[in-house]
Amino acid sequence: MSSTPEPEPRAPRPALVFDDPLDQQSSDDTDRGWGGRSEGDSATDLKRFLDEKPPHHL
Repeated sequence: MSSTPEPEPRAPRPALVFDDPLDQQSSDDTDRGWGGRSEGDSATDLKRFLDEKPPHHL
């Protein structure tokens, strides 16, 4: 009669993957990764322009 609690089961470790990482597409390989924007109207374009304008261009 031991008062030691039973150890909790550990979560399985993720498997090691030895694939070539350069074969996988990253977010930089798409327009979305480079700040591509969805279709919008001119009001949306103006708002984005004003939001992203650096402070020295005010």
